[in-house]
Amino acid sequence: MGSPEVFEQHRSLLFAIAYEITGAAADAEDVVQDSYLKWAEVNDDGVGNPRAYLAKIATRTALNALRSSQRRREEYVGPWLPEPILTGPDVAEDAVLGEALSVAMLVVLESLTPDERAVFVLREVFDFPYTEIAEVTGKSQAAVRQLAHRAKEHVSARQPRFEVGTRQQREVADRFMAATLGGDLQSLMDVLAPGAVLLADGGGKVSTARRPVHGPEKIARFLVGVHSRPLPDMRVEFSTLNNMPGLLVFSGGRLDVAAMVEVHGGQVTGVYVVRNPDKLVLLARGTRGVLG
Repeated sequence: MGSPEVFEQHRSLLFAIAYEITGAAADAEDVVQDSYLKWAEVNDDGVGNPRAYLAKIATRTALNALRSSQRRREEYVGPWLPEPILTGPDVAEDAVLGEALSVAMLVVLESLTPDERAVFVLREVFDFPYTEIAEVTGKSQAAVRQLAHRAKEHVSARQPRFEVGTRQQREVADRFMAATLGGDLQSLMDVLAPGAVLLADGGGKVSTARRPVHGPEKIARFLVGVHSRPLPDMRVEFSTLNNMPGLLVFSGGRLDVAAMVEVHGGQVTGVYVVRNPDKLVLLARGTRGVLG
């Protein structure tokens, strides 16, 4: 039987790999659980590299989950955003992982093929050697290198502008959130970058913008309009989601909105709003789907 202690040492890594590949916290939780069950059947005395072995299990399971979800994503109503997750200090200290967990980066990863995405995550985020990635994916090293090159070029061309863990980032986000909660149109327009975009994910299940909102004035007016219609018994909590300044909005005891703010060059460049209730389940529990 695989040692539970060894598995626990790698649990956070497995969740991160699965989340990066699927973009879904619930799927990542399922991948971790499935990986544990498969690990329990292994005689770990014969496993020379538990990290690589467990990563192989998690990656293959995550790829299966991603492929099975692709049809649903193609038919998705409105913008698709990943399930937001709570991130802690450990993630903030890891610039590469912190950037990779950003919503903007996860949206870019959606444009890769499943194999490209898995190879990119294992190589660029977690620094697995090509030999181990080849073993994990069941491909030759030459094929893995080609996939890695293609994925890196694709991501670099669409690299989101993102600043990790800076004091200025938090200060700018706080100004933006204060202006949003205060319904201050001019202050919102002042803090939004000229090319800013707002994406809202309701999945066709709740009311929200079904198309991207572009530009400071349109975004500010949209947010002021939302502010003018407060939720019943509304409560707001500040948080860190996907290593980005975040806001959780509750209506009574129910989590209704998770919003994340992207900052670059002293201005807000992206606003990501998740309202699809299916994507807020783990986040609402608070103790699950937490990374860091």
